[in-house]
Amino acid sequence: MNSNYPANTKAQGKIGSELLINVTPTEARVALVEHGMLQEVHVERRMKRGLVGNIYKGKISRVLPGMQAAFVDIGFDKAAFLHASDIVPHTECVADIEKGNFVVRDIAELVRQGQDIMVQVVKDPIGTKGARLTTDITLPSRYLVFMPGSSHIGVSQRIESEEERGRLKKITEPFVDDDGGFIIRTAAEGVGESEFAQDAAFLRRVWAKVSERRKRRGVALLYQDLALPVRTVRDFVGAELDRIQVDSGQTYTELTEFAQEFMPEIAEKIEHYSGPAPIFELYGVEGEIQKALGRKVELKSGGYLIIDQTEAMTTVDINTGAFVGHRNLEETIFNTNLEATQAIARQLRLRNLGGIIIIDFIDMLNEEHQTRVLNSLTSALSHDKVKTNISGFSGLGLVEMTRKRTRESLEHVLCGECPACKGTGTMKTVETVSYEIFREIIRLNRAYDADEFLVYCSPAVYESLSGDDGHWVAELEVYIGKRIRLQNEPMHAQNRYDVVMV
Repeated sequence: MNSNYPANTKAQGKIGSELLINVTPTEARVALVEHGMLQEVHVERRMKRGLVGNIYKGKISRVLPGMQAAFVDIGFDKAAFLHASDIVPHTECVADIEKGNFVVRDIAELVRQGQDIMVQVVKDPIGTKGARLTTDITLPSRYLVFMPGSSHIGVSQRIESEEERGRLKKITEPFVDDDGGFIIRTAAEGVGESEFAQDAAFLRRVWAKVSERRKRRGVALLYQDLALPVRTVRDFVGAELDRIQVDSGQTYTELTEFAQEFMPEIAEKIEHYSGPAPIFELYGVEGEIQKALGRKVELKSGGYLIIDQTEAMTTVDINTGAFVGHRNLEETIFNTNLEATQAIARQLRLRNLGGIIIIDFIDMLNEEHQTRVLNSLTSALSHDKVKTNISGFSGLGLVEMTRKRTRESLEHVLCGECPACKGTGTMKTVETVSYEIFREIIRLNRAYDADEFLVYCSPAVYESLSGDDGHWVAELEVYIGKRIRLQNEPMHAQNRYDVVMV
């Protein structure tokens, strides 16, 4: 099925939620659009595919008793990290430990250097940190998650009906044996026995292949999660998607075949987009991605958010901006904060921000207003598939929350460190750099016997010292009794300079 109509047609107005999939030879991008507004973006580059979900046969390269952890070689330059708490009783690491009463033991008792071990990646390498591992292996499908070595049956907490939970457990029980148990996913609500049987059989076939590959010598990749387009469709199977548009003919065929075999209920929703305009541009996704890389987020009322992402945490600051309200200051503050909760929830999903998040709402004196703002934030975050936890207002009036982080944020995927500011976000002023140059000239003049000095500097510093601040250079020449020449160096950043003795 082809889809070539623009975003502003009547047909588009009927679409509530859809996935847009853009595929090129070098990368795949998936956008979740709800009611015309971008909510999530996922990017996977061919040379940098995510590792989460992958299963490896690794080798313990180093044991760190002081950290209760071990580094594991899984075939990458940066060793992966395995904490003692992520080593579970039903793995080969702790086969000699009494399984019924398991407690976290000393890492030195669990693993040894040089030992082969099967592990699964739970967090991608982020910044300077290597991948985070677990020995608790799981294999997901559309309705079930297979847990090798376990006899447990779990049910997603999002399935609230006790009657339905009991029905699903009863259906799953015949598929559990000594090889493993299952977790029943949210998408399984209302599903019949035949679908469960297909899923269970599929997962056991996958596990049989993993077990066979495990016999290979040395470090090896045993299982790789699906590519982004297929993986996303699989994970959104329980969502109320109206349409899935794919701009690649090959990927469209792959998705259709996958859906017909494993998710027939959504196969008819997959469409091949072959219009002349790039699909992300047609739906305004490209512009929204660019906005998501900025610090400032405008609110419709005139207020705005400032989002700063650091390695330790993310901070969100709310400001009223041009919003003056209609009644009084307290109402203006409350309405701005209330509007900000919706924008914050969307930005966390869109930017894929995780870890510790500190939200600095505008101070509210009314406790009822604080409660309503918290309830609004909780409600907005309830649509997020990623687990979040809100601790409420602190004594300083800040809201502290966490959002589970498994993959790098959108900023870290698309951006790198600025070569000029080295990630600080600020640079020395022209004045500061000029004074540093003067001090360096004085230092060199005292230490060495030079006839004159040649300064290579950025265009901004050159313009300043050659123009309005030229008298400072002249005074310094008198002070040291030497000539100082300036050389404009267009390739220099503002805070870079070189002083050469001639």
